[in-house]
Amino acid sequence: MDTEGTFDSRGMRRDAVPPPASPPPPPYPAAPTTPPRGGQPAPPPPGQAPPSYPPAPPVSRPAGPPPVPPGAVPGAPARPSFLTWLRAPRPEAGPGVWTYEHKPKPPEDPDRIPGRRLLSGALVALLCTWLLWALITDGYLGAYWLWPLKLLRAKEWFNSDGDKEAMVLIANAYETLWFLVIAAIFSRVGHWGEVFRRYLAPPFHRAWDDPTTQPNGAAAQAPAHPETDPAEWPQLRAAGAHSAADRLAAEARAGAMNDVDHARIERAWQAVRAGRNSLAAFTDTLLRHGAAAHGHPSGARDLPARTAHHDLLARQVRIGTAPEDPRNPYHHRGVGLALDPDVLGTSLLAVGPPGAGKTGRLVRPVVESLCLQALAGQTAVVAVGPAGAGLGGDEAFDVVVKIGRPDSAYDLDLYGGTTDPDEAAGILAEALIGDMAASLPGGDSRRAATALAQLLGPYRAAHGRFPSVPELRELLDGSKTAVGALRDALDAAGERAQARELEARVRQSGAPGDAGALLADRIALLDRPAFADFFDTTGDRRPFSLRALEHPLRVRIDLPERGHAEASRMLARLVLAQFTECAVGRADRSLFACLVLDDASHTITPEALRGIQRLRSANAGAVLTLRTLDDVPDALRSALLGAVGCRMAYAGVTTWDGARFAEVWGTEWVETRDITDRQIISDEPFTKVLHFIRKVVTGKAVTTQSVTVRKVERERWSASELAHSVPAGHAVLSVTSVRGEGGPPVLVDLRG
Repeated sequence: MDTEGTFDSRGMRRDAVPPPASPPPPPYPAAPTTPPRGGQPAPPPPGQAPPSYPPAPPVSRPAGPPPVPPGAVPGAPARPSFLTWLRAPRPEAGPGVWTYEHKPKPPEDPDRIPGRRLLSGALVALLCTWLLWALITDGYLGAYWLWPLKLLRAKEWFNSDGDKEAMVLIANAYETLWFLVIAAIFSRVGHWGEVFRRYLAPPFHRAWDDPTTQPNGAAAQAPAHPETDPAEWPQLRAAGAHSAADRLAAEARAGAMNDVDHARIERAWQAVRAGRNSLAAFTDTLLRHGAAAHGHPSGARDLPARTAHHDLLARQVRIGTAPEDPRNPYHHRGVGLALDPDVLGTSLLAVGPPGAGKTGRLVRPVVESLCLQALAGQTAVVAVGPAGAGLGGDEAFDVVVKIGRPDSAYDLDLYGGTTDPDEAAGILAEALIGDMAASLPGGDSRRAATALAQLLGPYRAAHGRFPSVPELRELLDGSKTAVGALRDALDAAGERAQARELEARVRQSGAPGDAGALLADRIALLDRPAFADFFDTTGDRRPFSLRALEHPLRVRIDLPERGHAEASRMLARLVLAQFTECAVGRADRSLFACLVLDDASHTITPEALRGIQRLRSANAGAVLTLRTLDDVPDALRSALLGAVGCRMAYAGVTTWDGARFAEVWGTEWVETRDITDRQIISDEPFTKVLHFIRKVVTGKAVTTQSVTVRKVERERWSASELAHSVPAGHAVLSVTSVRGEGGPPVLVDLRG
């Protein structure tokens, strides 16, 4: 894998790949070591055929409960067996719907009887049937119910010499006929047929049609048709790679393959279909390494532990369930909701107070899902948050940057890995004073970027690198010693054009409207003893650059939140600016790149909004969380909600924040019923007496009701509902796919 020097320190090879922060314990057979470029093993010697592998015999497992998978943690969701997971149905559904074993709901019936009323009516009808039948056969009606039979009787049926057997037979048939007539009448009244179709028929259908109900998981081990069974790899067989398909199918049956292996091999197969790899090399790799083929450079085939429900076949992570709430659309009630790159590609904004569950119930599952997809070669993920935020353990990432901590193995490249002084100046200016752009002359940070470029360009021309933080601070402060040394280095190198840039910076220094002093004050926040070993362009610590987004990397950046709040916000803006610039500038956009920024307070600027809007067309997205929209400048709040395609409002948001969400979610036409009570006034004396008695007994006047049905336009979720009607542990979520397909705002229970 080519890192383009983004991970290199002095003396390191440019094609070296950073090792994981700490080697995770392999939960499955470890993948063989692969060379860094392409992940392909060396071909066999000329004239030697690749070795063939017979299908592995199925593994006999002892009786009793299934073994606990390695890396499992107490309370983690149970994972089905690999074959059961692979063969589960995944019907088409709208964006944001959990498709694993999803059962589409039938069309909505406006005349559908509520369940409680249906069951109570059926029970009352059953009791009435039993009571009437008891009265007919054993009660007061016993003398009358036989008269139709007596009209048709023969004399010999009821005398002592008649045919008793014929009489008993006809009498039983007559009783059965009466019972059926009574049951038919009350079954219509009690809707017994609807009760059977709604509550009794589905379990029988599931037990009859679902093969997983067979004992010992026999159905999971016995496919129906190999040409349609995904565990038999029919796409490989159709391309003629029967030996590779046999090897993979045997390892799947033996339990040597997991969902990450399947997704990773599918990714490699898509590269073959797209012409980026040859079928012969693909088949040879599979025959050599089986399920461990085309492994991730870290050698990991799964995360040490999972805390959420994942479906790597659909690339989804389940975040909750839509409850049976009348405010939810009918087709979303009781349905699981999930996030995937198709909706994260439009970016997501989540707003909620502290303790609402943004990190534990949204950010952590999303980061975990993206890390699994990175192991499958599908995604590059960068997770940014305060130190100790719980975004995942060090062993779950390839690169962990702990800014301000001496045990950090990686440094953060302050200039984003670029060699262009103008680009580096623009990114750095956005990080330093992006939140103050509105108060600067001209209303943006262009003057600050120009001032930085007038220093970064000459310094790189003289020294072959960009300045470190202390050196840049001295130049921005206008230190005569630093400026003089840089001028002498430029004269020695013969860089006359860059010398003119430096002289222009010297002339502008101290002039009205100059941004140099402000830049010096802001860069001083990073020139602290806690960051002395960081942002050093001459140090030995390996700098990490977001230019590596073309590779399936798992990156976590810990910000120094305690004691350095302003510096932490500045670094968050820096990472966001570098991500938007690098994700859009990638040559290969086949990997989905995602930035997960836990607590994006004071990071949203006009330039950041423009960058977020460009991510959608670059197969990239961002997940941003905020405590409140007040952490965003007032002029940018509506623009931010409009720039993202997925919006999430947690329980406890203020009415001011709720008003913004209500505005962006818009209105809908609904049917309302207005009921009017009108008192009945009668002129008849007897009717007046009856009305008087009824009023004395009930305490209310005799009225009649008139119902008016009309359609009105109202907000999908009002500001008051969002602030006061969303239960704890819930949120309202709306998603939009990169194809433009949108979904309504849905109330989600995040606790399940």
